[in-house]
Amino acid sequence: MQKVAGGGHAASVIGATVSGMEIDAPVAGRALVVVVDDRTAHGGEDSLGPLVTELLTEAGFLVDASVSVEADEVAIRNALNTAVIGGVDIVISVGGTGMSPRDVTPEATSEVLDRDLPGISEALRASGRVAGSLDAGLSRGLAGISGSTLVVNLPGTRAAIRDGMATLGPLASRVIGELSGLLE
Repeated sequence: MQKVAGGGHAASVIGATVSGMEIDAPVAGRALVVVVDDRTAHGGEDSLGPLVTELLTEAGFLVDASVSVEADEVAIRNALNTAVIGGVDIVISVGGTGMSPRDVTPEATSEVLDRDLPGISEALRASGRVAGSLDAGLSRGLAGISGSTLVVNLPGTRAAIRDGMATLGPLASRVIGELSGLLE
């Protein structure tokens, strides 16, 4: 089962009119959020998707949607592939990166990635450990590129998401810039 929230955005520049004057604000890119959680996928309240969406929006991204899927390899892989095919610049999954039998996000992600970016995964784990999170050192989350999309797994806690997004911001901008040809 899959639950989707949000609206589609395809522009790379937002046009706004203020007092008869049009202003173009650059956008960091398009994003999609995948929440890996059985309860949320079956209609439970989603507290993580809105947080990631808010943090991505603050970083300048247009978030196409937040999708909730069960902790199932096929469901996760399908959601990630849909984001890649949809042409988003970054897809962030939250949840399913631990050690329990239902934590299969890294396995699903590895099937989607064309190239690994282990430095991003290492940076996310290191920043979490510095922030005092023992769980950060136990995350099996991956980061890499699929097509021209940056794919990143974050643990499914609010603290890990906040810390991870703070660490990820500059790294994601660099990767997206290089993938789009804006940075050489």
